[in-house]
Amino acid sequence: MQWPEVAEGHSYGDPALKVRKRLLARYRPGDDSIVLLDVPRDERDHLIDLMPEAFFCEPHYHGYDIVLARLDHVRAGVVERLLERRWRSSATKRAIAGFDKERPR
Repeated sequence: MQWPEVAEGHSYGDPALKVRKRLLARYRPGDDSIVLLDVPRDERDHLIDLMPEAFFCEPHYHGYDIVLARLDHVRAGVVERLLERRWRSSATKRAIAGFDKERPR
């Protein structure tokens, strides 16, 4: 991963990425999708309306700020922006500052 403090882990028995033990995203091998967190419901609904082949939400996630993305249909840049937002809310200020300092402009 390009972001500091990210480590591989597991969530509900599936492979996951974590930031300081906080879930960043979880891979669902059964349908080749990832669970993306901290996506407000209005944004989630907009993504689903715009790209239904790429984004979806299962009923048990409807009450949460979560969207699922089908990896074979979603653009990497879109997922990266969603993941980076979650990473920034979980990483230390020092890690974020170091990343931003080293990031090419």
